[in-house]
Amino acid sequence: MLVKEIMTPHPVVAEPDMPVTRAERLMKESNIRHLPVIREGEGLVGLITRETLSRALPSEMSTLTIWELNYQLSRIKVKEVMVKKVISVTEDLTVEQAARIMIDNKIGSLPVMRDGDPSTALRRSSGQGSGQVLVGIVTDIDLLGALANLMGWRQPGVRVTMQVPDEKGRLAKVATAIADAGGLLVGGGSYPAAEPLKANIVFKVRNVSLDDLVTVLEGLEEVKILDIREA
Repeated sequence: MLVKEIMTPHPVVAEPDMPVTRAERLMKESNIRHLPVIREGEGLVGLITRETLSRALPSEMSTLTIWELNYQLSRIKVKEVMVKKVISVTEDLTVEQAARIMIDNKIGSLPVMRDGDPSTALRRSSGQGSGQVLVGIVTDIDLLGALANLMGWRQPGVRVTMQVPDEKGRLAKVATAIADAGGLLVGGGSYPAAEPLKANIVFKVRNVSLDDLVTVLEGLEEVKILDIREA
């Protein structure tokens, strides 16, 4: 799965000289948490988030009336509070690479750029005529949606977590046993187990009852059912 398959295309954007009050209103109206900042002739120059907007309110303003507060905020421009060093990606980056970038940098979104040059899949952009065009944005919510699809979370069935030997062909044996019982795998994945030389696998199965699936899986050698439930 690639970024272009899960991103929001043509995202709502702000301009550097836009008042933060207008940026906040845009985010509320569009129900979004991240707002790329575009300057004409330069492209992407920054990013506004709900967190950066909350920091735009100095503590000394807390004693102002609502009218005084709105007046003061209307004088603060997006360019004064935006994140200027923005990490962006290209459309053909894989979803797992995008997730790793966001986790490593502790950020909640990645503007998606297009320039036809795969060597710029990751760059810290500050505009300045880079030649890139903003075509979308991918957020942590988009990544969670992708994970939900990969794991079959939105489909009814039986969810299973198992511990198996970490060896070649083990997953194929589990899948074959499920298929022989008439079951249909609709999503799954694996992760390291706490026990050495073991792996945990989690998957969703349709077209077979929970009790029948337990019987099938317990008939396999060297496997342990850690959790099984209707989901």
